[in-house]
Amino acid sequence: MKLIPSGLPGVLIVEPDVHRDSRGFFLESYHARKYQDAGIDEVFVQDNHSRSVGGTLRGLHAQYRKPQAKLVRVLAGEIFDVAVDIRRGSPTFGRWVGAPLSAENCRQIYVPRGFAHGFYVVSEVADVEYKVTDFYDPGGELTLAWNDPEIAITWPTQSPLVSEKDRAGLPLRMLLDLLPTMA
Repeated sequence: MKLIPSGLPGVLIVEPDVHRDSRGFFLESYHARKYQDAGIDEVFVQDNHSRSVGGTLRGLHAQYRKPQAKLVRVLAGEIFDVAVDIRRGSPTFGRWVGAPLSAENCRQIYVPRGFAHGFYVVSEVADVEYKVTDFYDPGGELTLAWNDPEIAITWPTQSPLVSEKDRAGLPLRMLLDLLPTMA
């Protein structure tokens, strides 16, 4: 397994060892001891799976009462995955990183607590699976505007398909009272 720094502290691109042959491939999508040895020392309590049609943008979401770290991977299709640092006091506050994740490249992204997360579906359809470190708390979720001009994410589209919840996302400056302080 190889870890690639993303440019934001704690956000890592994970390249698992993929064993390919004429039959297909095999990989360990998660191995607690290997991830711990690599510095991702988390207890994941829930796995989530979403399927989205091409052109869909999901996010940017974060939990503020029960912050979650996430380990995200794509089972089918391709996405452009994004993490935004929302930790007040962080030297990288408001900065974002993006990475292509696909069923073909088998990459994962580790998003620590204190970051908002979202993705855009590049392919015709995408199945995304992600592990989280705490249970979903609907009353403790915040939705950051996917197109906040102060963050200025370079999405691969200007007119994505978004849910009503994501359409109502707020700019980062309007969410300051809910954001975690950097430890």
